Amino acid sequence: MRFIKIIAVIILFLVGAYALSMYYFVDESKNFQIEKEIDYPVDKVFSQFNNLQNFTRWNNFFKNSQSIDIDYYTPYEGQGSAISYTDPKNDTDGEMFIRYENPNRTLRYQLFENKNENPTLVDVKFKALSAEKTKITWYVHTPKLSVLKRVKNFWSEDRFAENIDKSMVNLKNVLGNKVEKDNQMAAIKYDSLMVENEEEKLLLGINVSASNKKDALYKNIVMNYNKVYNYVTMDLGKKDDEFGYPMLITDADNYKDKEVSYFLGIPLSKKMGVTDNNFSFRSVNPTQNYVMYYKGTYAGRVKAIQQLIQKAKKDEMRFGDVQQTFIERPMEDQEVNVKLSLSVFK
Repeated sequence: MRFIKIIAVIILFLVGAYALSMYYFVDESKNFQIEKEIDYPVDKVFSQFNNLQNFTRWNNFFKNSQSIDIDYYTPYEGQGSAISYTDPKNDTDGEMFIRYENPNRTLRYQLFENKNENPTLVDVKFKALSAEKTKITWYVHTPKLSVLKRVKNFWSEDRFAENIDKSMVNLKNVLGNKVEKDNQMAAIKYDSLMVENEEEKLLLGINVSASNKKDALYKNIVMNYNKVYNYVTMDLGKKDDEFGYPMLITDADNYKDKEVSYFLGIPLSKKMGVTDNNFSFRSVNPTQNYVMYYKGTYAGRVKAIQQLIQKAKKDEMRFGDVQQTFIERPMEDQEVNVKLSLSVFK
Protein backbone atom coordinates (compact mmCIF):
# COMPACT_ATOMS: atom_id res chain seq x y z
CA MET A 1 0.00 0.00 0.00
CA ARG A 2 2.84 2.34 0.94
CA PHE A 3 4.54 1.55 -2.41
CA ILE A 4 1.37 2.57 -4.30
CA LYS A 5 1.24 5.86 -2.39
CA ILE A 6 4.87 6.55 -3.27
CA ILE A 7 4.17 5.86 -6.96
CA ALA A 8 1.11 8.15 -6.83
CA VAL A 9 3.17 10.96 -5.25
CA ILE A 10 5.85 10.56 -7.94
CA ILE A 11 3.24 10.69 -10.72
CA LEU A 12 1.62 13.80 -9.21
CA PHE A 13 5.05 15.42 -8.92
CA LEU A 14 5.89 14.66 -12.56
CA VAL A 15 2.51 15.92 -13.80
CA GLY A 16 2.92 19.06 -11.75
CA ALA A 17 6.45 19.62 -13.01
CA TYR A 18 5.30 19.08 -16.60
CA ALA A 19 2.38 21.49 -16.15
CA LEU A 20 4.60 24.17 -14.60
CA SER A 21 7.23 23.84 -17.36
CA MET A 22 4.54 24.09 -20.05
CA TYR A 23 2.97 27.11 -18.31
CA TYR A 24 6.19 29.07 -17.87
CA PHE A 25 8.30 28.01 -20.85
CA VAL A 26 5.89 27.19 -23.71
CA ASP A 27 3.57 29.75 -25.30
CA GLU A 28 -0.13 28.92 -25.36
CA SER A 29 -0.14 29.64 -29.11
CA LYS A 30 2.55 30.05 -31.73
CA ASN A 31 3.23 32.46 -34.60
CA PHE A 32 5.54 31.75 -37.51
CA GLN A 33 5.95 32.46 -41.21
CA ILE A 34 7.18 30.46 -44.19
CA GLU A 35 8.27 31.82 -47.59
CA LYS A 36 8.46 30.05 -50.94
CA GLU A 37 8.97 31.06 -54.57
CA ILE A 38 7.45 29.42 -57.62
CA ASP A 39 8.14 30.00 -61.33
CA TYR A 40 4.58 30.80 -62.43
CA PRO A 41 2.55 34.03 -62.81
CA VAL A 42 0.75 35.33 -59.72
CA ASP A 43 -2.73 34.99 -61.28
CA LYS A 44 -2.12 31.31 -62.08
CA VAL A 45 -0.82 30.67 -58.55
CA PHE A 46 -3.58 32.60 -56.77
CA SER A 47 -6.34 30.65 -58.53
CA GLN A 48 -4.94 27.45 -57.01
CA PHE A 49 -5.35 28.92 -53.50
CA ASN A 50 -8.68 30.77 -53.64
CA ASN A 51 -10.57 27.89 -55.29
CA LEU A 52 -10.83 25.20 -52.62
CA GLN A 53 -11.56 22.47 -55.17
CA ASN A 54 -8.19 23.30 -56.76
CA PHE A 55 -6.54 23.71 -53.35
CA THR A 56 -7.39 20.23 -52.08
CA ARG A 57 -6.00 18.60 -55.24
CA TRP A 58 -2.41 19.63 -54.56
CA ASN A 59 -2.26 20.45 -50.84
CA ASN A 60 -0.46 17.51 -49.28
CA PHE A 61 -2.70 17.36 -46.21
CA PHE A 62 -5.69 16.47 -48.40
CA LYS A 63 -3.96 14.85 -51.37
CA ASN A 64 -1.86 12.44 -49.33
CA SER A 65 -4.83 10.66 -47.71
CA GLN A 66 -6.72 7.94 -49.59
CA SER A 67 -9.51 7.83 -46.98
CA ILE A 68 -10.35 11.52 -46.60
CA ASP A 69 -13.88 12.66 -47.55
CA ILE A 70 -14.35 16.35 -48.45
CA ASP A 71 -17.58 18.36 -48.81
CA TYR A 72 -17.44 21.69 -50.67
CA TYR A 73 -19.80 24.60 -50.00
CA THR A 74 -20.77 27.46 -52.27
CA PRO A 75 -19.50 29.83 -53.53
CA TYR A 76 -16.57 27.33 -53.89
CA GLU A 77 -14.17 30.16 -54.71
CA GLY A 78 -13.01 33.27 -52.85
CA GLN A 79 -14.31 34.90 -49.68
CA GLY A 80 -17.11 32.89 -48.07
CA SER A 81 -16.17 29.53 -49.58
CA ALA A 82 -15.69 26.59 -47.23
CA ILE A 83 -15.06 22.87 -46.92
CA SER A 84 -15.58 20.24 -44.25
CA TYR A 85 -13.58 17.01 -44.15
CA THR A 86 -13.41 13.77 -42.27
CA ASP A 87 -10.70 11.12 -42.38
CA PRO A 88 -11.75 8.02 -40.42
CA LYS A 89 -8.51 6.14 -41.11
CA ASN A 90 -6.39 8.92 -39.58
CA ASP A 91 -9.05 9.80 -36.97
CA THR A 92 -9.27 13.48 -37.91
CA ASP A 93 -11.89 15.93 -39.14
CA GLY A 94 -12.34 19.66 -39.50
CA GLU A 95 -13.59 22.68 -41.39
CA MET A 96 -11.78 25.33 -43.40
CA PHE A 97 -13.04 28.75 -44.48
CA ILE A 98 -11.76 31.62 -46.63
CA ARG A 99 -12.56 34.67 -44.52
CA TYR A 100 -10.90 37.38 -46.64
CA GLU A 101 -9.70 37.78 -50.20
CA ASN A 102 -7.77 40.51 -52.00
CA PRO A 103 -7.36 39.05 -55.53
CA ASN A 104 -3.77 38.13 -56.44
CA ARG A 105 -2.54 39.63 -53.15
CA THR A 106 -3.93 38.13 -49.94
CA LEU A 107 -6.07 35.30 -48.58
CA ARG A 108 -7.06 34.52 -45.00
CA TYR A 109 -7.92 30.94 -44.05
CA GLN A 110 -9.55 29.80 -40.84
CA LEU A 111 -9.10 26.13 -39.94
CA PHE A 112 -10.95 24.27 -37.19
CA GLU A 113 -9.40 20.88 -36.45
CA ASN A 114 -10.92 17.96 -34.53
CA LYS A 115 -13.76 19.97 -32.99
CA ASN A 116 -11.33 22.49 -31.49
CA GLU A 117 -13.30 25.72 -30.96
CA ASN A 118 -10.11 27.77 -31.37
CA PRO A 119 -9.08 28.00 -35.06
CA THR A 120 -5.71 28.07 -36.75
CA LEU A 121 -5.44 31.36 -38.67
CA VAL A 122 -3.37 31.45 -41.85
CA ASP A 123 -2.76 34.59 -43.92
CA VAL A 124 -1.20 33.90 -47.31
CA LYS A 125 0.35 36.78 -49.24
CA PHE A 126 1.29 36.69 -52.92
CA LYS A 127 3.86 38.94 -54.56
CA ALA A 128 4.73 38.97 -58.26
CA LEU A 129 8.53 38.97 -58.48
CA SER A 130 8.32 39.00 -62.28
CA ALA A 131 5.87 38.08 -65.02
CA GLU A 132 6.71 34.41 -64.47
CA LYS A 133 7.67 34.24 -60.78
CA THR A 134 5.64 34.55 -57.56
CA LYS A 135 6.62 34.77 -53.91
CA ILE A 136 4.21 33.10 -51.45
CA THR A 137 4.34 33.87 -47.71
CA TRP A 138 2.34 31.99 -45.08
CA TYR A 139 1.70 33.78 -41.75
CA VAL A 140 0.44 31.17 -39.27
CA HIS A 141 -1.17 31.73 -35.86
CA THR A 142 -1.89 28.46 -34.03
CA PRO A 143 -4.85 28.16 -31.61
CA LYS A 144 -4.47 28.57 -27.86
CA LEU A 145 -3.79 25.26 -26.15
CA SER A 146 -4.38 24.20 -22.55
CA VAL A 147 -1.31 23.70 -20.37
CA LEU A 148 -1.33 19.92 -20.77
CA LYS A 149 -1.57 20.13 -24.58
CA ARG A 150 1.02 22.84 -25.20
CA VAL A 151 3.69 20.29 -26.01
CA LYS A 152 2.13 20.17 -29.50
CA ASN A 153 3.59 23.62 -30.13
CA PHE A 154 7.07 22.10 -30.16
CA TRP A 155 6.42 20.46 -33.54
CA SER A 156 3.55 22.51 -35.03
CA GLU A 157 5.90 24.65 -37.15
CA ASP A 158 7.90 21.67 -38.41
CA ARG A 159 4.72 19.80 -39.31
CA PHE A 160 3.34 22.81 -41.19
CA ALA A 161 6.64 23.41 -43.02
CA GLU A 162 6.89 19.77 -44.08
CA ASN A 163 3.35 19.89 -45.47
CA ILE A 164 4.17 23.05 -47.46
CA ASP A 165 7.35 21.50 -48.91
CA LYS A 166 5.42 18.50 -50.22
CA SER A 167 2.51 20.65 -51.36
CA MET A 168 4.79 22.92 -53.41
CA VAL A 169 6.05 19.92 -55.39
CA ASN A 170 2.43 18.97 -56.15
CA LEU A 171 1.56 22.58 -57.05
CA LYS A 172 4.45 22.84 -59.51
CA ASN A 173 3.24 19.67 -61.26
CA VAL A 174 -0.33 20.98 -61.47
CA LEU A 175 0.69 24.41 -62.77
CA GLY A 176 3.20 22.87 -65.18
CA ASN A 177 0.47 20.86 -66.87
CA LYS A 178 -1.94 23.81 -66.92
CA VAL A 179 0.59 26.23 -68.42
CA GLU A 180 1.79 23.66 -70.95
CA LYS A 181 -1.77 23.12 -72.13
CA ASP A 182 -2.49 26.86 -72.31
CA ASN A 183 0.73 27.52 -74.24
CA GLN A 184 0.05 24.72 -76.69
CA MET A 185 -3.46 25.98 -77.40
CA ALA A 186 -2.21 29.54 -77.92
CA ALA A 187 0.59 28.42 -80.27
CA ILE A 188 -1.54 26.35 -82.64
CA LYS A 189 -1.18 27.12 -86.36
CA TYR A 190 -3.08 24.56 -88.37
CA ASP A 191 -1.63 22.96 -91.52
CA SER A 192 1.72 24.75 -91.12
CA LEU A 193 4.86 22.64 -90.95
CA MET A 194 7.13 23.52 -88.03
CA VAL A 195 10.25 22.18 -86.32
CA GLU A 196 10.17 21.60 -82.57
CA ASN A 197 12.36 20.03 -79.91
CA GLU A 198 10.29 17.59 -77.87
CA GLU A 199 11.15 17.11 -74.20
CA GLU A 200 11.29 13.75 -72.48
CA LYS A 201 7.91 12.38 -71.43
CA LEU A 202 6.63 9.54 -69.27
CA LEU A 203 3.41 7.96 -70.53
CA LEU A 204 1.09 5.52 -68.82
CA GLY A 205 -0.96 3.66 -71.39
CA ILE A 206 -1.81 0.57 -73.34
CA ASN A 207 -0.36 -1.34 -76.33
CA VAL A 208 -2.93 -2.14 -79.01
CA SER A 209 -3.29 -3.79 -82.41
CA ALA A 210 -6.40 -2.83 -84.36
CA SER A 211 -7.98 -3.17 -87.80
CA ASN A 212 -7.37 -0.26 -90.19
CA LYS A 213 -10.66 -0.71 -92.07
CA LYS A 214 -12.80 2.41 -92.54
CA ASP A 215 -13.65 3.91 -89.11
CA ALA A 216 -12.65 0.81 -87.13
CA LEU A 217 -9.25 2.22 -86.13
CA TYR A 218 -10.62 5.49 -84.75
CA LYS A 219 -13.40 3.70 -82.84
CA ASN A 220 -10.72 1.47 -81.34
CA ILE A 221 -8.66 4.52 -80.34
CA VAL A 222 -11.67 6.15 -78.65
CA MET A 223 -12.42 2.96 -76.73
CA ASN A 224 -8.83 2.55 -75.52
CA TYR A 225 -8.48 6.24 -74.67
CA ASN A 226 -11.51 5.90 -72.38
CA LYS A 227 -9.89 2.85 -70.75
CA VAL A 228 -6.65 4.73 -70.05
CA TYR A 229 -8.45 7.93 -68.94
CA ASN A 230 -10.71 6.02 -66.54
CA TYR A 231 -7.75 4.12 -65.08
CA VAL A 232 -5.72 7.30 -64.52
CA THR A 233 -8.59 9.31 -63.03
CA MET A 234 -10.51 6.63 -61.14
CA ASP A 235 -7.94 3.98 -60.14
CA LEU A 236 -4.98 6.34 -59.70
CA GLY A 237 -7.10 9.29 -58.51
CA LYS A 238 -5.54 11.86 -60.86
CA LYS A 239 -7.39 15.07 -61.78
CA ASP A 240 -7.44 16.51 -65.31
CA ASP A 241 -4.98 19.28 -64.42
CA GLU A 242 -2.45 16.74 -63.10
CA PHE A 243 -1.58 15.21 -66.47
CA GLY A 244 -0.97 16.22 -70.08
CA TYR A 245 -2.66 15.58 -73.40
CA PRO A 246 -3.13 11.95 -74.48
CA MET A 247 -0.56 10.76 -77.02
CA LEU A 248 -0.69 7.93 -79.57
CA ILE A 249 2.62 6.56 -80.89
CA THR A 250 2.84 4.46 -84.05
CA ASP A 251 5.10 3.75 -87.04
CA ALA A 252 5.23 6.65 -89.48
CA ASP A 253 3.85 4.79 -92.49
CA ASN A 254 1.63 2.08 -91.00
CA TYR A 255 -1.48 4.04 -92.00
CA LYS A 256 -1.21 1.93 -95.20
CA ASP A 257 -1.33 -1.41 -93.33
CA LYS A 258 -4.42 -3.56 -92.82
CA GLU A 259 -3.64 -3.71 -89.10
CA VAL A 260 -2.13 -0.90 -87.03
CA SER A 261 -0.14 -1.35 -83.82
CA TYR A 262 0.04 1.64 -81.50
CA PHE A 263 0.70 2.76 -77.94
CA LEU A 264 -1.82 5.16 -76.43
CA GLY A 265 -0.83 6.87 -73.20
CA ILE A 266 -1.35 9.84 -70.90
CA PRO A 267 1.69 11.84 -69.66
CA LEU A 268 2.31 11.67 -65.90
CA SER A 269 4.96 13.40 -63.80
CA LYS A 270 6.37 10.23 -62.21
CA LYS A 271 6.00 6.47 -62.09
CA MET A 272 3.69 4.84 -59.56
CA GLY A 273 2.40 1.41 -58.78
CA VAL A 274 0.21 -0.10 -61.51
CA THR A 275 -1.89 -3.09 -60.46
CA ASP A 276 -3.54 -3.75 -63.84
CA ASN A 277 -1.26 -5.63 -66.25
CA ASN A 278 -3.10 -4.12 -69.24
CA PHE A 279 -1.33 -0.82 -68.55
CA SER A 280 2.36 0.01 -68.65
CA PHE A 281 4.75 2.97 -68.61
CA ARG A 282 6.66 4.11 -71.67
CA SER A 283 9.39 6.74 -71.79
CA VAL A 284 9.57 9.10 -74.76
CA ASN A 285 13.12 10.36 -75.28
CA PRO A 286 13.91 13.96 -76.26
CA THR A 287 13.73 14.33 -80.05
CA GLN A 288 13.68 16.85 -82.86
CA ASN A 289 10.29 16.72 -84.58
CA TYR A 290 8.65 17.95 -87.75
CA VAL A 291 5.22 19.08 -86.57
CA MET A 292 1.81 19.88 -88.05
CA TYR A 293 -1.47 20.63 -86.30
CA TYR A 294 -4.50 19.10 -87.95
CA LYS A 295 -8.23 19.42 -87.38
CA GLY A 296 -10.77 17.29 -89.25
CA THR A 297 -11.75 13.65 -89.73
CA TYR A 298 -9.31 11.13 -88.32
CA ALA A 299 -8.81 9.58 -91.77
CA GLY A 300 -7.81 13.00 -93.08
CA ARG A 301 -4.72 13.07 -90.89
CA VAL A 302 -2.94 10.81 -93.44
CA LYS A 303 -2.31 13.73 -95.81
CA ALA A 304 -0.59 15.70 -93.04
CA ILE A 305 1.56 12.69 -92.06
CA GLN A 306 2.58 12.27 -95.71
CA GLN A 307 3.67 15.91 -95.82
CA LEU A 308 5.86 15.38 -92.76
CA ILE A 309 7.46 12.30 -94.31
CA GLN A 310 8.03 14.09 -97.63
CA LYS A 311 9.69 16.96 -95.79
CA ALA A 312 12.01 14.54 -93.95
CA LYS A 313 12.99 12.81 -97.20
CA LYS A 314 13.60 16.14 -98.93
CA ASP A 315 15.87 17.25 -96.06
CA GLU A 316 17.64 13.87 -96.21
CA MET A 317 16.64 13.14 -92.62
CA ARG A 318 15.90 9.72 -91.23
CA PHE A 319 12.65 9.47 -89.33
CA GLY A 320 11.09 7.36 -86.59
CA ASP A 321 7.66 7.18 -85.01
CA VAL A 322 4.71 9.49 -85.45
CA GLN A 323 3.28 10.94 -82.25
CA GLN A 324 -0.37 11.98 -82.38
CA THR A 325 -1.17 14.29 -79.45
CA PHE A 326 -4.90 14.83 -79.00
CA ILE A 327 -5.45 18.49 -78.12
CA GLU A 328 -9.11 17.64 -77.64
CA ARG A 329 -10.06 14.22 -76.26
CA PRO A 330 -10.97 11.73 -79.02
CA MET A 331 -14.72 11.13 -79.20
CA GLU A 332 -16.67 8.90 -81.56
CA ASP A 333 -18.39 10.57 -84.54
CA GLN A 334 -16.49 13.83 -83.95
CA GLU A 335 -13.60 15.53 -85.71
CA VAL A 336 -10.17 15.31 -84.13
CA ASN A 337 -7.86 18.12 -83.08
CA VAL A 338 -4.33 16.69 -83.07
CA LYS A 339 -0.68 17.63 -83.10
CA LEU A 340 1.22 15.32 -85.48
CA SER A 341 4.93 14.99 -84.71
CA LEU A 342 7.45 13.02 -86.79
CA SER A 343 10.75 12.39 -85.01
CA VAL A 344 13.72 13.07 -87.30
CA PHE A 345 17.50 12.65 -87.07
CA LYS A 346 20.58 12.55 -89.30
